[in-house]
Amino acid sequence: MAIQKKVEIKNRKARFQYELLDTYQAGIVLRGTEIKAIREGKASIAESFCEFSNGELYVINMTIEEYSHASHYGHQPKSARKLLLNKRELRKLEKEVKNSGLTIIPTLLYINDQGLAKLRIALAKGKKLYDKRETIKSRESKRDLGRIKKNFNRS
Repeated sequence: MAIQKKVEIKNRKARFQYELLDTYQAGIVLRGTEIKAIREGKASIAESFCEFSNGELYVINMTIEEYSHASHYGHQPKSARKLLLNKRELRKLEKEVKNSGLTIIPTLLYINDQGLAKLRIALAKGKKLYDKRETIKSRESKRDLGRIKKNFNRS
């Protein structure tokens, strides 16, 4: 299997289920063959979230499949992985999560120009059902407007 040049694994549900307030770039502490599996594109952040433990931020429920060419000393697909941020950013995020009840969700897993795996995380507020309906309504109205413009330009 060929290794992809550009790896971008997105959390497509994030913008629909949450209102994203602030974003951060975080490094990830990886073990063994996890980076090779990410370079093959065998990772998922769809169901994952971030949690504080002892003043450090961890991403929970992120799936990195086992590397296909690894020996029997592979890695656990769903283990908690530590995120690397500045102390100032960690303190700010922890304060926001504790005081205002916001959550931290990963939105994008990618490999930067230096070949390091990075995770874009967002401070988010959960949407209510009526907010989700409003999102669907605005998306459909934009789509209909695009169709009307396209048909108008043809004639």
